[in-house]
Amino acid sequence: MISPEVLRRYPVFSFLDTDQLREISMITEEVDLKKGEILFKTDESANTCYLLLTGGIELRYVVVDEINPELRKEFVIGIINPGDFLGISAAVEPNRYTSTAIAMGDCRLLQIDGIALRALCNQDQLLNCGLQGMLARTAVDRLHSTRIQLAAATTPS
Repeated sequence: MISPEVLRRYPVFSFLDTDQLREISMITEEVDLKKGEILFKTDESANTCYLLLTGGIELRYVVVDEINPELRKEFVIGIINPGDFLGISAAVEPNRYTSTAIAMGDCRLLQIDGIALRALCNQDQLLNCGLQGMLARTAVDRLHSTRIQLAAATTPS
């Protein structure tokens, strides 16, 4: 458990009222990650979401050729910076991570129990609505960033 005041510092939690901040803080703890450590992998069950406090995290995705599965290419599809939310799949069905998250250096994160978060959302529709709005904005921002990377990679030199 962390102090609700820690959550209050981050704009990503600005939609929460005092009681909701307290509830979320009770299912949140600080964790450390060393450079090169994997936070989660593509297609793993997503039961935890995170807020990056310090450091940087790469989001990677591996594309496998349908005809020749030995042909694989790994892409960096995003960089998570301090204050960014990640592991949003823990709050969105089918609750499977869609990328692999790897620490670019030593990191400190807030780790939120996704199962408990989903239970809180089932009990508090205002919390659920605010959380889903924040997650949608996060997903749209990441999609926009990925499209820019794709356009840059496919533009002829």
